[in-house]
Amino acid sequence: MSAKPFASSGDLADKEQTLEVLADGVYALTAEGDPNVGAVEGEDFLVCFEALATPTAAREWLARLREHTDKPVKYLVLSHYHAVRVLGASAFDAEVVIAHDNTRALIAERGKQDWESEFARMPRLAKDAASVPGLTWPTLTFSDRLTIDLGGDRGDLELRYCGRGHTEGDIVAWLPQQRILFAGDLVEAEAALYTGDAFHREWATSTLDAVRALSAEALVGGRGAVSRGTDAVHAAIDQTRHFLEVMIQEVGAVQQRGGTLKEAFEATHAALVGTYGRWPIFEHCLPFDVARLWDELSGVERPVIWTAERDRGVWDLLQG
Repeated sequence: MSAKPFASSGDLADKEQTLEVLADGVYALTAEGDPNVGAVEGEDFLVCFEALATPTAAREWLARLREHTDKPVKYLVLSHYHAVRVLGASAFDAEVVIAHDNTRALIAERGKQDWESEFARMPRLAKDAASVPGLTWPTLTFSDRLTIDLGGDRGDLELRYCGRGHTEGDIVAWLPQQRILFAGDLVEAEAALYTGDAFHREWATSTLDAVRALSAEALVGGRGAVSRGTDAVHAAIDQTRHFLEVMIQEVGAVQQRGGTLKEAFEATHAALVGTYGRWPIFEHCLPFDVARLWDELSGVERPVIWTAERDRGVWDLLQG
């Protein structure tokens, strides 16, 4: 049996992008399990949510958006620090780049290593990698909540920190008037979770509880289709929670009986593959997910930095 291609290095097929208008001036671009992005119109400006992996990729998204609005981008909101979400930022010419306080600290601590790691894992997303001018740095950060007045009768856009989850700096963008939530990678809709930098137990409990409490009627997750309607929103949140709970149960059980990391991966894979194995990036993510959870349950509070070398070592051990 041949070894599986490393992470998503073998996934080179283009994905079909779909631009959806969720409400007046509220846009989402989804792409068959690739990272989602969005935008919200203010009275005379735009707020963009997520930046994609490179300026070239971001400019393609902006060209689609310009078919609907020519307002300038005043705010660029970054849900967290991962390279495929932030390194396209220079294309937006935003006046203000917003992220959580913890995200800025993570960029300083591990942004360079993450850049190298993610572009090796997902080369197709790194479209024209040479167009990236350097690390993306927020110009405005916050700890709990930040509100943007959209002007006129458009209401507010609330940026909220719901707790540690996918990383220790994830934020969501909430439109209370339209009841639309951009959840970043705290929620996925029929796409596997990447948890290599996660705080699984907090994410599966208090963080997702805070997301659910918003009672959104439409949700744009980090990957997958837009969830429309309360039932679909709850289903996406519940699926995310279930994925985490199964991982915690399986890895914890192997640790408690004195098993190995490899055994924990095999048990978790067996428990999840029937439900989630057909979803985008499942095989890619799971080795890194289990490695981080193994550390977390062993008492390693903060995720170990992923380098290209560490990526390959974990992959060869668990998926080789």
